[in-house]
Amino acid sequence: MRALLFERNVPRFAAARVAAALAGSGKGVGVGPLRLADVELPRPPGAGEGWHVVRPILSGICGSDIATLDGHSSRYFEQIVSFPFVPGHEVVGTVEGGRLDGRRVVVEPVLGCLARGIDPPCAACREGRKGSCAQLSFGHLKPGLQTGYCADTGGAWSQGFWAHQSQLHEVPADLSDEAAVMVEPAACAVHAALSPGTDALDHARVVVLGAGTLGLGVIAALRRFASPAEILAVAKHPDQRSWARTLGATTVVEPDEVRRGVRRQAGGMAISASDHPGQLRRLAGGADIVYDCVGSASSIEESLAVTRPGGLIVLVGMPGTVRIDLAPLWQREISLAGAYAYGVEEASATGNGVGGNGTGRRTTFNMALELVAAADLGRLVSARYPLDCFAEAIEHAAAAGRRGAVKVVFDLRPARLRDHSVRGSRT
Repeated sequence: MRALLFERNVPRFAAARVAAALAGSGKGVGVGPLRLADVELPRPPGAGEGWHVVRPILSGICGSDIATLDGHSSRYFEQIVSFPFVPGHEVVGTVEGGRLDGRRVVVEPVLGCLARGIDPPCAACREGRKGSCAQLSFGHLKPGLQTGYCADTGGAWSQGFWAHQSQLHEVPADLSDEAAVMVEPAACAVHAALSPGTDALDHARVVVLGAGTLGLGVIAALRRFASPAEILAVAKHPDQRSWARTLGATTVVEPDEVRRGVRRQAGGMAISASDHPGQLRRLAGGADIVYDCVGSASSIEESLAVTRPGGLIVLVGMPGTVRIDLAPLWQREISLAGAYAYGVEEASATGNGVGGNGTGRRTTFNMALELVAAADLGRLVSARYPLDCFAEAIEHAAAAGRRGAVKVVFDLRPARLRDHSVRGSRT
């Protein structure tokens, strides 16, 4: 079968890093260790019990995938990845065999204790918090924090891979393929959006920094499941600003206006004027909660600048090695928290999407399925490519905002079955 294979090749990895640094994000794919190959489907992991072949229909290109291909991913991940791996963890596909034979599913990609055959499972997995699994390098699988980073399972940038039954979520018949492929990134957004707790979010002044797939998903999740007083979205490109408004942002500003926008939102004072006209240097107050959906040094610095004393920054975008001044974190007693993956959430009746259901625990993926349908997130799929156009697809995904796109996906269906209606599609 055809698959995009990422191999351990230090010279090519270094070349990709240089190419991305010189020519821009996404440009590392042409010289890096990713190649289109004819491969055999891996053997069933473990004894094969509970494992099913999934044939991808659509598979998304994620920001973490691009960081890996550009050679910018953190060395922290080296111990929880196994080579060679087939990337791809955002996927809607069809199951072969078992009770779900022929059904469409989305895959919850974290390879936790259940998938690894570890009994008893770790404390996090017992509580349903698979994203916090402590045993990502153990059990009957090679290391791999998720499907798409594990040599034993394969990944969704291919014509087939293995998924454990604990990872599978059936797709409702009325949900399109485009909507279904958005469920995994929507789950990340739901988990991040609700991580401060619904009580903290109630009537809070919130900033969402970055309006790619994750940022837009956080905005939609906040509107669906929480009750913030205001959502100020920071979006660099015109189409991103339009989507942010559509999905529920109260106010949308460009990056160079974020401090002024937060000052208006929170009613605070400027401590000092900037050397640059129209830009404030520091604020006395700030937002209650800032979601950093970028994860760069500059975005973290900006988050620190616009968070009120005692406020919270939720780091949603995947960071690497960054160098920042943490004096504001210390002096203003700001909390910095990460938000990774998914598991279970505390759902409150105060949120728009769960009114009448009371307060209780819900799986993130079930909430994501609800959000994708309610907010029509399938609209964010902007372009589709076949696997053999992978370099063009990845470059498009890396420049999505600038090119007026949000989510770029691989279309694994036969050419005769592809729908050509999505803007930017390639056949």
